[in-house]
Amino acid sequence: MTRYLLAGGGTAGHVNPLLALADLIRASEADAEIVVLGTREGLEARLVPERGYELAFIERLPFPRRPNLAALKFPARYARAVREVRELIRTRSIDVVVGFGGYASAPAYRAGAKEGIPVVVHEANARPGMANTLGARSTPYVAVTFAGTPIRNARVTGMPLRPEITSLDRAATRVSAREHFGLDPERRTLLVTGGSLGARAINRGISGSAREIVDAGVQVLHVWGGLTEVEDPGVPGYHVFTYCDRMDLAFAACDLAVSRAGSTTVSELAGLGVPAVFVPYAVGNGEQRFNAAGVVEAGGALLVEDSELTPEWVRGTLLPLLADDARLADMSRRASSAGTLDGTERLLDLVREALAARAAA
Repeated sequence: MTRYLLAGGGTAGHVNPLLALADLIRASEADAEIVVLGTREGLEARLVPERGYELAFIERLPFPRRPNLAALKFPARYARAVREVRELIRTRSIDVVVGFGGYASAPAYRAGAKEGIPVVVHEANARPGMANTLGARSTPYVAVTFAGTPIRNARVTGMPLRPEITSLDRAATRVSAREHFGLDPERRTLLVTGGSLGARAINRGISGSAREIVDAGVQVLHVWGGLTEVEDPGVPGYHVFTYCDRMDLAFAACDLAVSRAGSTTVSELAGLGVPAVFVPYAVGNGEQRFNAAGVVEAGGALLVEDSELTPEWVRGTLLPLLADDARLADMSRRASSAGTLDGTERLLDLVREALAARAAA
């Protein structure tokens, strides 16, 4: 029996690949024990128990980025967190630590190394975060989603994805998926999404041309998101949803997607062969632009800035693309060539390699 400690959380980009790996372990190893390490503030506090996994908490510890009182207190708080994780590893006889970045991962990496058990790092973004950058210095087992990610010992495994994505047959599901959202099953469909929080530039840039898009024979499935004001244009054929808990069906329903370029979204769209227009989030360290680079270079997607989402761009670029069956089909093939749907299996293979190396030592 193998005992796993999966560490990470805060955002969906950390939690979802963690849960995808946990699900595969549970499906393939009936006697495995899985403990997830996270914080009380992150999405893992809700999503992990809902999925039926044990969740252990540690304190949320942001890395200090400027000299202040929090920076002075950080070393002692970090050392305490490492001690707590080491105690968890010992009391639960953990065999391997697998981290996905976020606040919980850094103490877990350090604790695993101090306890002499294998540590595996998974980096979702093309630009690695601080916790994973530090963790990769002490282990040869580092998985990345995108080729060219600048992190030590990187091996490309792809993104661990949910089973409902990896098993999706878009062509076979298209009609029922459109009916699920109340769409015309025979009409060309555009998916617009800025993620669970929404993206104001995407929402306004596309909905502002709602009438023109619909008049061109295209129906729209627009997932607005939770933190941007809803401005439903009120145009028949333009369907606005605040949230969507069946993104697999949204991907099956569409012919083209306009989306932010989070690592999971890029991986899902490319793996499924969905032609896309990626609008990278401009705030942060610019990772979304790099996340999309591979599929854009392969010809499976376009890259557009927030400021370019104008009625002129819709008229001159988006609508001609939606009307071009041959180009959409070519983009679909090219997207598939740049994506993969077996990232979960490949990451688990790396974890088992780490376990085997320890057993042979």
